[in-house]
Amino acid sequence: MEHGPLTDPIVEAFEGLGPQLKTAARFILDQPNEVALLSMREQAKRAGVQPHTMTRLAQRLGFAGYDDVRALYAGAVREGALGFSGRADLQVANQKAKGERAVALDIVASVGAQVQRLAEPAALDRLVAAADLLASAERIYCLGLRSCHPVVAHFAYVMSFLGERAVLLDAGAGTGLDPIRAASSKDVLLATSVAPYTRATIETARYANERGVPIVAVTDSPVSPLAGMARETVMVPADSPSFFHTIAPALVVGEILAALVAGRGGEASLAAIKRSEAQLTAFGIHWSPPTARTTS
Repeated sequence: MEHGPLTDPIVEAFEGLGPQLKTAARFILDQPNEVALLSMREQAKRAGVQPHTMTRLAQRLGFAGYDDVRALYAGAVREGALGFSGRADLQVANQKAKGERAVALDIVASVGAQVQRLAEPAALDRLVAAADLLASAERIYCLGLRSCHPVVAHFAYVMSFLGERAVLLDAGAGTGLDPIRAASSKDVLLATSVAPYTRATIETARYANERGVPIVAVTDSPVSPLAGMARETVMVPADSPSFFHTIAPALVVGEILAALVAGRGGEASLAAIKRSEAQLTAFGIHWSPPTARTTS
């Protein structure tokens, strides 16, 4: 999710809004570039509400009407406050004329800008706080389904070099989520999902939350279903010039969290990694070029 001019006040007011106003508010939170570029009627159509709902939301936020909201966001676009991906719609409109190389360039540039935002102070604070919670856990249950599965699968694989603390919830035969029944308040659930949110991810996180299991969420919106249950939340943008959302920033977050947790282990982590390396060598897991024959 991009951080628009009204992100903070909307998040603060969100829980007190009615269903239709929440739908309109979510549109503004998730599509700040479209707020700047599209008419109020078109925004209402895309959000799935009536135009007067957009006006009511603007008034709830202290504006005379929705044109004031659009003007605020248009100014942010002109000033570059929404970042490269906040201007993606301007480029997408010309993709057909610009060709496939331009589409590829748009995606590369968008992802690059999104990943770069992880270096901002607030994002770094969230990453460190999430790593604090994960490092304190006896076990880390890793939950990510559909497009988000690679995020937790890679995290769990890296963590496997440190021992058996990470439990990947992905077993076959419909039993993948079953291990969560053993989780307790001494453990942590690392859960990731972006819109459209996978129902099983949200329901499993709710199950864990109701049983006192702390949650680290990697998600795309402060009002996503995961964020509301999480002890710590790391925000990742997921919008893309492609028709499909990106998980590249979430993958980077998974790598960062695994690295930070490993670093907290000090000598114990180093010893575990050495044992893992020895096992991989003994099994001949990694390819090596054939040694050249020597002639006498």
